Order: sequence, then structure tokens, then C-alpha cells
Amino acid sequence: MLRFGSIIKGPKSFFSSKQNLKILRLSTSSSSSSGSINDSSSGSLNNNNHTLEGFDPKNFEKKWIKKWQESGFCLPIEKKGKETFSMILPPPNVTGVLHIGHALTVTIEDSLVRWKRMRGFETIHIPGTDHAGIATQAVVERKIWREQKKSRHDIGRENFETEIWKWCNDHGDTIKQQLKQMGSSLDWSKEYFTLDKPRSDAVVEAFVRLWDEGLITRKTRIVNWCPRLATVISDLEVDSIDITEPKSVTINTTAGEKVIEAGVLYNFAYIVEGEENQELVVSTTRPETIFGDLAVAIHPDDERYKKFHSRFVIHPFTQKKIPIVLDSKLVDMSLGSGVVKVTPSHDLNDFECAQRNSLPLDFCIFNDDGTLNNNVPQPFSGLDRFDARKKVIESLKEKGLWRGIKPHQTVLRVCSRSGDVIEPMVRPQWFVKCVDLGKRSLDLVNNGEIELYPQQSKAEWNRWLSDLDDWCISRQLWWGHRIPAYRVIFNSE
Repeated sequence: MLRFGSIIKGPKSFFSSKQNLKILRLSTSSSSSSGSINDSSSGSLNNNNHTLEGFDPKNFEKKWIKKWQESGFCLPIEKKGKETFSMILPPPNVTGVLHIGHALTVTIEDSLVRWKRMRGFETIHIPGTDHAGIATQAVVERKIWREQKKSRHDIGRENFETEIWKWCNDHGDTIKQQLKQMGSSLDWSKEYFTLDKPRSDAVVEAFVRLWDEGLITRKTRIVNWCPRLATVISDLEVDSIDITEPKSVTINTTAGEKVIEAGVLYNFAYIVEGEENQELVVSTTRPETIFGDLAVAIHPDDERYKKFHSRFVIHPFTQKKIPIVLDSKLVDMSLGSGVVKVTPSHDLNDFECAQRNSLPLDFCIFNDDGTLNNNVPQPFSGLDRFDARKKVIESLKEKGLWRGIKPHQTVLRVCSRSGDVIEPMVRPQWFVKCVDLGKRSLDLVNNGEIELYPQQSKAEWNRWLSDLDDWCISRQLWWGHRIPAYRVIFNSE
């Protein structure tokens, strides 16, 4: 019989003829139990006329796939002393269906598995799907809003998780059928889901071990906050958009689509305490954060501002005095006016400046959804941050403190999941300490204990591991693994 991979020989004129190239009819005198497929829809080879007609690969391949599964072809054959080879299929996200990239990966991996199987290895290729915490929650939230005009908070956590499980079951089954249709030799008896009990138990075990080894810690620091998703995201989930000239950019926010101006610096003045005619002009890409300013910084060697050392400026909205601090790391004397506003809770560089100068670190001015909170004066409290930007500029103009705008090349950081602009926020989160782990990994490669192939990968290895920061592992989601740490409160407290 004709099997996948068989070679059909014949004159070139025969195969170039459209009439002859209808499709081979495949048949055999053997019984169906021998592996033949006697179905005109799938095609058969008629020894009498050798004409091509009616081949349907979908039906033809479906029967072979079924036969492989029923015969246990994909199961490992255990034999003492036999070499083993195992591979886990990178689990596709349950947010959708497979695409050409998945097909390429499956094809390459399956070719390797089959090659090992033919060489006599005890092989196993393990399938599974990924619960994809942020992505799945975002997709289902949009679905619920589209169909019911309700948020996850409107329907409650339990009902929301029920909706997600429905989504996962539907799309998980679709992905499973797609993998089978590609003819991949996966052992479906070992199928897994990254949120099933064995995997959840493994997550808890890994967390506890890392905690016991001192590699996991909880601390308060600046993180990437996505207001639209209301969660922290990692640096790898942030897209950086280079803005080389002033332009209008459309972004997705919790308040809907908004058009903002990017690629400019906004300039305004702080009045020096006790000297109405003395001002320090600061430049910023985010004037709405003025309510979180706790200081202005100058370079200690800048001769223009020597007389302002240990002095204060007056905040234009609260009328409180805030200090003028000296910071050679934050301030570049050649950039702008050489004066920098310091907003510790909403900028990483400002946060580090605040640490060096003993400023408060937890004065946050934004709610989780990107609106201004009650730490700011009326009428700004409750406004979306980009609506507040416009009102701040208007108010500064009314106060006579506005000093205009100018072009400025910048980088706009947006959430790759939602398209919203990232808001740096100070939050208590869980982190894995990566610096020592990175150094150990670098040393193992550099001293030859681990060898990388190809050799040019070493440069990339060094680049990634030479400048590591602690990895934030916590998320503010309703879907996914929970941090296995709890606060015990006694009834008497």
C-alpha cells in the first residue's frame, strides 16, 4: 500500500497533465486491519486505470492518526537497559488557536522524536497547554464586557473563574485537535495543563524551597504597573516605542482610547522659598506627576545654583515647601536647565534619588486604574492621568509658572498585553534575587564548566546576565497560581 513519504514514479508528461493530476486513488487488496484505507473519500489506487481522482487529505490523514493513537505507536516501549529520550512540547497559550509558528515548532520537535524512536530509544513526547495568566484573563475580560457589558468585579471572582475555565476547556480542546491533525506523535496519556494539581504543587514546592534558600524576598520598590490590567508586569512584557520627534499617539487606557502628545518636554517653574523673583525651571515628560514631587534636585558642582544649596522651593499646588537636594547621579548639568523634579513613587531614577537623600518613598498619587487619588488636591482628584495633564498645564499657565514645551527624543513604555502606557508605581511585591544567580551562571561559562553552542551565543549570554535586576514574580490577577504566603490573624487581635 502507499504510505506517507512513498515515492510515486512516472513519466513527466503524466504528472504535468492537469487531467491526470486529479488525485491518486489509493486501494489495496489487503484487509483494513493490515493498515489499508478503503474509502473513496480518502482516495485509492486503482491498479486497472491508475487515474488520479478524489483524494481528500483531511479524511486520509485522520484515519492514519486514529490508527497511530489506537495502536499505541506514540507510547514509550519500556525495556531494561534501553536508552531514553524525552521532550516536553512548549505549552501553547489557551488564549486562542495554533498558528504557523506553533506548526513549525511541532514539526521540528516531532522529527527529532521520531528519529530517536527509529534508532531504538525509549521515547516520549509530552503535550500540554499553558494557562497564560495575564493574557487569558485579559481576553476573557474583554469577552465578558463585549457580551454582558460587565467587568470582572461586577460578576465576582468565583463567576469570573468559571468563565475562564469554560474558555480554557473550549480552546484547549481545539488546540489538542490541531496537534493531532498535524500528525505529531505525542503521548496524550501524559497531557498536562500548567494550572492542574501536579503543576500547582510544583509551583508551591519551588516557592518554598527558594524562600528557604533566601532567594525569594518581599519588598517595596518601583514596579511596572499597567493601569488597564491593574497588575504588575515584568520588563519583558513592556514594549518600548522610540519617539524621535513631537507626535500624537493613540493609546488604550481604562478610560478608553486617548490621544496624547509625545516627544516633548514640558517646562514650568518652582519659586524659591523667600525669594519671589527667584525660580528654578524644571523639565518633565509627565507634568501630571507634579503632585508627587517631594524635592527638586541640582548637581552639587553646578555653579549656577550654588546659592540654593540647603534651600527650599514652594510647591505651586499645595503651597508646601519641598527641599532642593544635591544629586550628581540624577542630574546632568548639560541637560535642560540642570534642575530635575523628584517624584519618588512614580519614577525609578527618582526613587533611587529619594533613597540617597532620605526622602519619603511611598507618597503615591495614582489609583490602580490610573486616576489621581485623594493625595492630590481638588479638582484633580479622580481625573484620569492624561486628562489631569491638560488641567495641570492650564493651571500652571494661570499661575504664571508655565515655561512652554520643546521637542525631546524619548521612549514611550507601553504594556504589550493591553497597549496602555506603563505607570511606574511603588508597590510591595515578591522578588527572586537574580544578581548572585547571574554571576554564578557567568562564571560557569567563562571558566569552561558549561560550553555554549554556537560559540557566538556567549556574547548574548554575557549581555543578559551581566546587568541583572531582581525579578518580580507576583501579579495582581484572579487567574493563575497564588503566592503561597499567608498572614495569620488570631481572633483575639
